[in-house]
Amino acid sequence: MRTHTEESQSTMTPEKALQYLKEGNIRFQSNLKANRNLLQQVNETSEGQFPFAVVLSCIDSRVSTEILFDQGLGDVFSIRIAGNFVNEDILGSMEFACKIAGSKLVLVVGHTKCGAIKGACDDAKLGNLTKLISKIKPAVDSVLEPKENRNSGNSEFVENVSRNNVLLTMENIRKQSPVLDEMIKNHEIGLAGAMYDVESGAVEFYD
Repeated sequence: MRTHTEESQSTMTPEKALQYLKEGNIRFQSNLKANRNLLQQVNETSEGQFPFAVVLSCIDSRVSTEILFDQGLGDVFSIRIAGNFVNEDILGSMEFACKIAGSKLVLVVGHTKCGAIKGACDDAKLGNLTKLISKIKPAVDSVLEPKENRNSGNSEFVENVSRNNVLLTMENIRKQSPVLDEMIKNHEIGLAGAMYDVESGAVEFYD
């Protein structure tokens, strides 16, 4: 697979960018890889990069964007933070990726059995992690059922919070970034969400 160029990036559509990631995950699930020469890609990207998407995901060691979507060097901007939420620094990075560097898609990826989500469900307290977890609490509060057993021991509750966290993050991107919101309205970029299953390797897309 060839490295993305300025020309291929400029002709990319948001829909095509999403399809590239969907096809990459299908290859990953089948234990297949696109034929690419990583050393050649090092040389081809040495003077510039033209990623077609920016992906926000969790820091979880099982959720490596380039691997689970079978992408190479220079293909995607990867932003990782526990709980895959946004703040002004992450939004600024997304704005750079799309408005300046030309990416055509913002994808928010949550995952099953997320430790940060479990911590938010349990209202965990630990140093700076306490403030981080507070950013995920709106997703916890958005899941209305059940009224009891609202903790990490309830796997169904945890996964519902994970899903809502992705959807709320997508909403926050549009609310908190006029730059990205305008680009989405003008169909310059796309915005989608997804959930990665750490047991199967499959990604479920919300688009």
